[in-house]
Amino acid sequence: MMKKTYILLLFLLTIYNSFSQQFKVTYEQLKEYEGIYEYINKTTLKIAASPKDTTLYAIINESRYKLKPISKDIFENMSNETVTFNRKAGIISSYTSEENTYNLINKKVVFPKEMWYARVNAPKDFKYVYVQPKQDLDGLLTANLDKSGLDKTLLNEMMSKIVDGSFPNVHSVLIIKDGKLVFEEYFYEYNKAKQHELRSATKSFVSALTGIAIDKGFIKSKDETVLSYFPEYTFKNMNEDKRVISIKNLLTNQSGLDCDISNSKSEGNETTMNNSPDWIQYTLDLPMIDVPGGKGMYCSGNPIVLGRIIEKTTKMSLPDFAKQTLFKDLGIKNFTWNFKPDTSSAETFCQLYLTPRDMAKIGLLYLNQGTWNGKQVISKDWVKESLTKQTVVQGVNYGYLWWLKYLDVNGTRFNGKVAQGNGGQKIYIWEDQNMITIITGGNYNSQSP
Repeated sequence: MMKKTYILLLFLLTIYNSFSQQFKVTYEQLKEYEGIYEYINKTTLKIAASPKDTTLYAIINESRYKLKPISKDIFENMSNETVTFNRKAGIISSYTSEENTYNLINKKVVFPKEMWYARVNAPKDFKYVYVQPKQDLDGLLTANLDKSGLDKTLLNEMMSKIVDGSFPNVHSVLIIKDGKLVFEEYFYEYNKAKQHELRSATKSFVSALTGIAIDKGFIKSKDETVLSYFPEYTFKNMNEDKRVISIKNLLTNQSGLDCDISNSKSEGNETTMNNSPDWIQYTLDLPMIDVPGGKGMYCSGNPIVLGRIIEKTTKMSLPDFAKQTLFKDLGIKNFTWNFKPDTSSAETFCQLYLTPRDMAKIGLLYLNQGTWNGKQVISKDWVKESLTKQTVVQGVNYGYLWWLKYLDVNGTRFNGKVAQGNGGQKIYIWEDQNMITIITGGNYNSQSP
């Protein structure tokens, strides 16, 4: 039983990523830079100083990115780009990055302590007291941890490490065991009603909606060619290989396009795509570097194209199709999804925002082979194919926009299926343990399993 719970602890342990600072600054000095500033595409960002780790952060859509001090008024962001704060009459007035200058709009911004501390008033000798998750009217059943077979001692240790910062920036942890929510904890300013960004875990929802679109006959099959859905476009770098890219190739990240996030020289650079006026055009303009169905390459453009195919075949927006099918069946009402694959989504990435409880529902749906409350929401065959190895991406077995991962604990291998996104967003399915693990976090651009 300890091994089962240790999965969670081992997983969280790998989230930690430290950053060194050579140029030292005080918290009071960092507060000089705080405020709301202009940002790209007529948006804004916040600059905030953390009293906990004496670090300056850029906050974009609630995602926090560390700024490392280099010298007075000069910092380096997590992309190793220089950020220089400018002064007028000795007072901070703007910042410059990549030769662009952005003005300070509002200096009078209050950042609550909950932003920086997992539990604001937690004593140094914090002792976790378990409380059974509350039974709400959201379709999830709850039960007491005592009946789950999971080890409270290890969960207590995990909680202590989250609260003291050993496991930093963990926003929530939920566990469903044997179909019931037995563990539910939130940290920092997060709670069960607050939506959390999913980042690339959104891709697994696109996979589910593709399956539903096929089940309902909107898309004939996963073997349909992609370009046949875009007759109004003229694409560059055309050849016979590009003409036969299939929907399945997009689902498995085997399109053959020069689009690989792990390769800095790839033409399908995600940042470049994000700032392009039409992400469909950008993705399908890319040259072919492999045959469709060949090497698995992680490409964010693939699910974007899938999303647009769903929109074209259903004659409704992707969020509306989700609302009328998957989300309706699962009782998901509290969500945000702005699917506009163009420059306007450069900082939101067309991603889905859900509560952790609703994230858990997709895991439970797949664990139960596509059924929810007795209804077959997604075909059993689609779920099976989605969670079966189709290829290898970045050295990891991969299904239909689902990762197939494992953890080795004390000589025992635990196999899991996971929807995951940057920052530590995880929907883990542990079939052999009949368990779902949900984790949300803010460790953006840090490594996690």
